[in-house]
Amino acid sequence: MSTLTDSIKNTVIKMLNEHKIGTLSTIRQNKPYSRFMLFFHVDLILYTATNKQTHKVEDIKENPNVHILLGYEGKGWQDAYVEIEGTSSIEESKELKERFWSQQLKEWINGADDSNYLLLKITPDSIRYYEKAGSEPQVLNL
Repeated sequence: MSTLTDSIKNTVIKMLNEHKIGTLSTIRQNKPYSRFMLFFHVDLILYTATNKQTHKVEDIKENPNVHILLGYEGKGWQDAYVEIEGTSSIEESKELKERFWSQQLKEWINGADDSNYLLLKITPDSIRYYEKAGSEPQVLNL
């Protein structure tokens, strides 16, 4: 990996560490559908918890292409953010579900052993980092 690519990757990982809430967009009936989600990550692979009975699970089974926005803090147009295009899959690893379980999820999922609890795993195809609105993105193609 080039030094520039390493730099962008490190910047993106820092952003993923600092910003946990973002939007996840799926495709439903050939139209985009977005919702706020809580994201976790391992390197550049993202995970988000959900209930098996949600529309997003159906959406992803029909079309695994997703889009994520993370980073904007609402302080103005100077906030950095990332756009992530990727492919989502269902992840039911007991180890990962326990690792990412938190009380923040209690409103939707009873616990790490809830039979309706699963993770959506998002494998990025590309990540665009914007230093601020209107800036040229730094792009990581994966």
